[in-house]
Amino acid sequence: MSETSGRAVPSMARPLVVHLFPGQGDFAVSPLVRAARAHPVVRTAVAEVFEQVDEASGAYGIPALGPALLGAAPPSGRDLAEAAVGTPQAALFGASLAVHRALCAVGAAPDRLVAVSFGEIPALTAAGVFDIADGTRIACRLARILSGCSGGMTLLGVGEAAAARLIATAGTAEVAVACVNDPGETVVSGPLDELIRVEKQAAAQDVEAARLRLPFLTHHPSLTAPAQAFHDAIGALRARPGHTPLYSAVHGGAYGKGDDVFRGLADCVVHPVRLPHVLSQAAAPPPALLLEAGTGQALTRNARRVLTGRQYAAYSPLSDPGFPWERPHLLHPAGPGRPLAPAPEATYGASR
Repeated sequence: MSETSGRAVPSMARPLVVHLFPGQGDFAVSPLVRAARAHPVVRTAVAEVFEQVDEASGAYGIPALGPALLGAAPPSGRDLAEAAVGTPQAALFGASLAVHRALCAVGAAPDRLVAVSFGEIPALTAAGVFDIADGTRIACRLARILSGCSGGMTLLGVGEAAAARLIATAGTAEVAVACVNDPGETVVSGPLDELIRVEKQAAAQDVEAARLRLPFLTHHPSLTAPAQAFHDAIGALRARPGHTPLYSAVHGGAYGKGDDVFRGLADCVVHPVRLPHVLSQAAAPPPALLLEAGTGQALTRNARRVLTGRQYAAYSPLSDPGFPWERPHLLHPAGPGRPLAPAPEATYGASR
């Protein structure tokens, strides 16, 4: 509360602005295409980002994505999946960066970043640790590693403890908890035959289960060799000091000075995501405004379940109808407030 002429009025303190970078399980092309057609700031960001993405991804046999996404007949998710290995990952990387850049352009630049799994690649790029060309290379090299990791991932509508009980009841030795998204949502990872058994057990207990549209498994303890191969494939790239704090749901908090971001990226292949605690860290102290830098709304939903109360607000700019691209000051959790300008600091990411 603040005092004005002896009368208490609600505080309009500037909120923390947090950009959320999702993983590969929630990516669709159509929201990005619609937003680019409707909002010039999004179209400009897509054109600028993908010009650099396309230049780097061409070396991996990936067709130019920018002209296609902004053209009259943009590709579908299936088109991307059927193209060269790495095409969906290059598209997601560029899309996340484009949303981030468009938000910055309208005055909603972040104080902090939260990254989930693959989202660490565009988040580290947004923070200035990697340039867009190297970020694209990392995304493409990860795609090639994951293409050899046979298996799948299933979203369960229960928390971590209940998911572990389902795995045990199904008698599956190779299924592991991969992502704890919120108190009522967990992703498990494993061989397809064992995932089917977990899904049948979930159905028997009236638990929602949905197979993710990913042709591989990740966040699995068996993937130590692929994780090391990925680390080796990216280790010669240049990392610069990060200019915006980045909270990793795999690392378990913010990267700090001296942390190895290359090892952090490799850890995303083998270690689980645990999002709720990291969300709480990144959004403290409130008020906080969380904006999803992706094409879906899964992270927005998770944030709304974890961060309750009027001091928090979470939006998916490409999926929330009526998102005020032209009037970002309306996004203050308590109503129109102070400008949403960032106050970043360099804390991590320099080359070893």
